[in-house]
Amino acid sequence: MTNLAKKCLGKKFLAKKALTRKVNPVDIEKIESILATDCGSTTTKAILIEKRDGEFRLIVRGEAPTTVEAPVEDVTKGVLNAVSEVQELVGRQILTDDGSDIIKPRQGNKGVDFYVSTSSAGGGLQMMVAGVVKTMSGESAARAALGAGAIVMDVMATNDGRLPHQKIQRIRHLRPDMILLSGGVDGGTTSHVAELAEIISAASPKARLGIGYELPVLFAGNKDAAGLVKERLQGKVALDFTDNLRPTLERENLMPARLKIQELFLEHVMSHAPGYPHLMKLTDVDIMPTPGAVGDIMQLISRRKGITVVGVDIGGATTDIFSVFQGIYNKSVSANYGMSYSISNVFAEAGMENIMRWVPFAVDERDLRNRVKNKMIRPTTIPSLLEELVVEQACAREALRLSFDQHRSLAVGLKGIQQERSIGDVFEQTMTGQTLVNLKDLNMLIGSGGVLSHAPRRQQSAMMMIDSFLPEGVTQLTVDSIFMMPQLGVLAKVYEQAALSVFDKDCLIYLGTCISPTGVIKDGDVALEASVTMPDGAVVKEILKAGELKVVPLPVGQTARARLKPTYGMDMGNGDGVAIEVEVYGGVVGLIFDTRGRPLNLPKDDRERIKKLQSWNAALDMYPKL
Repeated sequence: MTNLAKKCLGKKFLAKKALTRKVNPVDIEKIESILATDCGSTTTKAILIEKRDGEFRLIVRGEAPTTVEAPVEDVTKGVLNAVSEVQELVGRQILTDDGSDIIKPRQGNKGVDFYVSTSSAGGGLQMMVAGVVKTMSGESAARAALGAGAIVMDVMATNDGRLPHQKIQRIRHLRPDMILLSGGVDGGTTSHVAELAEIISAASPKARLGIGYELPVLFAGNKDAAGLVKERLQGKVALDFTDNLRPTLERENLMPARLKIQELFLEHVMSHAPGYPHLMKLTDVDIMPTPGAVGDIMQLISRRKGITVVGVDIGGATTDIFSVFQGIYNKSVSANYGMSYSISNVFAEAGMENIMRWVPFAVDERDLRNRVKNKMIRPTTIPSLLEELVVEQACAREALRLSFDQHRSLAVGLKGIQQERSIGDVFEQTMTGQTLVNLKDLNMLIGSGGVLSHAPRRQQSAMMMIDSFLPEGVTQLTVDSIFMMPQLGVLAKVYEQAALSVFDKDCLIYLGTCISPTGVIKDGDVALEASVTMPDGAVVKEILKAGELKVVPLPVGQTARARLKPTYGMDMGNGDGVAIEVEVYGGVVGLIFDTRGRPLNLPKDDRERIKKLQSWNAALDMYPKL
């Protein structure tokens, strides 16, 4: 594990890839106290993990406002404030006497053995990607960048319909942190890759952070074009090279580019952000972008448990969706859908009607707009009234829905393979690949982020995810208890056993299982007959009518056997009217039978809609009486 050391000398930054630190395997076994932080756009979270009775467990958690903006402009201050709260809660000293450093390794009752951190403060990693063909190398480049934890601001391609001067203007306007240039299979075309390099060169892009520093450009295309790219870009940008993303049409090779992006992010981007050089000196391993760390823990869980997973991290500025289907990991970042800085974007994109459809009472349009704008300009506030909570959770549903729709459009199979085409066909290709996201195959839905992790009642978290993702068939629902997945993701890179132990014991809150037949039938008609054999042998039978929500209690850690027989016109996964038998998992909420149909259609009449929402809320005991 390396940590890049850097020094700022006046106005010029000298990047050094030497001065690395390593944690050898012997030291790892001796670690018993771990501090981990995550610097979000709004809040910095710190957790303390320690070995107790032979296993690692979460001990305490602290948080503080992130301090990347004026007047502080030093992200480390927020980190130290969050750690200060941790040391007060645990009742022992972790920071040095002057509060500027972390005591390492642990000395008796002082300090910790190990410190790791993730970050999305300051907007995270913002990238542009470029490929020869937008729906082939362009999409592969986007997947590589997203998997590394980046926000993809734009995908540029030779066939994207824009003129060269428009592409140049776009690069100058966006001012990304990094550009990923790809295109061409190994041994294939080089002229189009050279054309893209010329456009980047003509734009003469400047770094978003750190005036006078060179913008990193990573080339991950046809190896035969490397010389042409170097000829056009060397000396104008911080140019680097890695393996081709698409060495053949049939194969993607994303991991080398993802690792290189994270390395360049540390070297060229984080080192220029306010306070990051100090923070990098404190950590024992490289700081990871928050989305990349969450994605790593999602993949680890999917691999270890042998399940398909969809995860969401809804933050203040962005919403990140992660999925693993057919063993393929995909991630998307919805840069304008968040719950504080970006909440007005959610409102504008979803529209008044879509926000209002989730609010179970009459509300004035101007009042609703004011509530949304107040949240945007005061991002650290939390709802103080029940009505405010309901409105915020309505916005969250739409942020999640919009983000998931975007994710499904990006999580597709490889395009441009198994077809005989001329080169002209390649450039005219407009088909879209089929999404890999199949909700009927989904085993577990994981929610994280403040609005989900800190909902006053767990039923609210469950319903926000059900209403947004509309899971089909039988799906286990979980939520990150206090939003620690980023810290566990970066920890897993170094100490997988510790990360998995905390994940299983302290991270996930098991909400229960959602049972949702697909299809639409008339409200009031029988939709599903369920027979559930409980752990004690008792059999619970339920007849569910269309348009209903019903909860059957089943505690955390318990499983039951369910026979589910949908009526004709409804499908539990094996076809219209075909019964299935499955194992279902308990949770804080229990078994949630959702026979509202897929897709979900709410009544257009306000009174009918409010009546429906209130009946569903009552079925799950979501809120005190409104």
